[in-house]
Amino acid sequence: MQQTASAASALVPLNEVRMAQLDRATEHLDPPFAVVDLDAFDANAADLARRTGSRATIRLASKSVRSRHLIRRALDREGYRGILAFTLPEALWLAREHEDVVIGYPTTDRTALRQLAKDERAASRITLMVDSIGQLDFMDAVLVGSRPDLRVCIDLDASLELAGGRLHLGPYRSPVHTPGQAAALARAIVNRPGFHLAGVMSYEGQIAGLGDNQPGSPLKRAALRAMQRFSARELAERRAAAIAAVEAVQPLEFVNGGGTGSIEQTASEHVITEVGAGSGLYGPGLFDFYRHFRPRPAAFFVMSVVRRPSDRIATVLGGGWVASGPHGKDRLPTLSWPQGLRMNPMEGAGEVQTPVLGRAAQGLRLGDHVWFRHAKAGELCERVNTLHLVAGGEVVDQVPTYRGEGHAFL
Repeated sequence: MQQTASAASALVPLNEVRMAQLDRATEHLDPPFAVVDLDAFDANAADLARRTGSRATIRLASKSVRSRHLIRRALDREGYRGILAFTLPEALWLAREHEDVVIGYPTTDRTALRQLAKDERAASRITLMVDSIGQLDFMDAVLVGSRPDLRVCIDLDASLELAGGRLHLGPYRSPVHTPGQAAALARAIVNRPGFHLAGVMSYEGQIAGLGDNQPGSPLKRAALRAMQRFSARELAERRAAAIAAVEAVQPLEFVNGGGTGSIEQTASEHVITEVGAGSGLYGPGLFDFYRHFRPRPAAFFVMSVVRRPSDRIATVLGGGWVASGPHGKDRLPTLSWPQGLRMNPMEGAGEVQTPVLGRAAQGLRLGDHVWFRHAKAGELCERVNTLHLVAGGEVVDQVPTYRGEGHAFL
């Protein structure tokens, strides 16, 4: 029976009927392989747009999708506009097709910068990320001679700093934290030939990237929620002041913020014109622990049972597709199907084998498929060349991942 995950969301969690349908649709495939449930993907895309509302748009975080076919599918929907890319080489590749690509991180790729400077069309479509004058100096040193103006975006630090900066909560990203620092960098950009200030971005990882309904200690959950509420208030005030300070120097084309985990909150800020999101399309394991939304699991990888060490244990080949980030159980893949499986705590998800226990393990035979979800969204595509797309009860397409297209930027 399907169970409602949250009163705030119309989405439903993993359910036996759908997983059995996906398993039947792909039973002819030999593992390891990856599957994207298009019905769930489209439902997640619609829910992200609903959560954003009509005032802001969604800039799609390509690192969370890593398939050009599925990037197109999301961007064809109402409420989506533009791409938030990972690297300049990726952006150059995507800009052949897409007109609005912002790079989420600064670049020091000399070859790619020279390629950008020689391509007026790409330069008009790609916005570089900067958080220091030193990055402007670096680009000027690399790009000698005439070039089109390079579009740049200021990365405003969205972390929470307490005790005079001695306590830092959030990702270590930009050194630009205060409105005054943002305005100073804006003036440096505007006053320097060869650059055009287009926007400001800020990512509140301590809010968007941390589920507020984690298992474990109730006290820790309460402390996390209190920190996130305080951080959201502090950031909304500081971000509004920073945008006002920057726009006193030059009007902006866009102001980007947020992530899948904080869409409603970020989009409600009057200075925000767009939110960055992408992981919510796939619904990976780390997104199981938010109170106010719950994406449908849409992306999976599948392994095969190759051993039966005992009547109670089945062993699949491989399975150790562990996510990046701080070491912890939440970085392990999630066992999705058959339901009722769990990992052996002494082995976990292994490079060459993953023993699975539980009632369902007793019924598994050699060659049966076991379904996993990666803890993160896009990292699944680092492991496979192809995504098998399922709609309804059948495989309707096979599309390459970035890895499957074999481009040098990887």
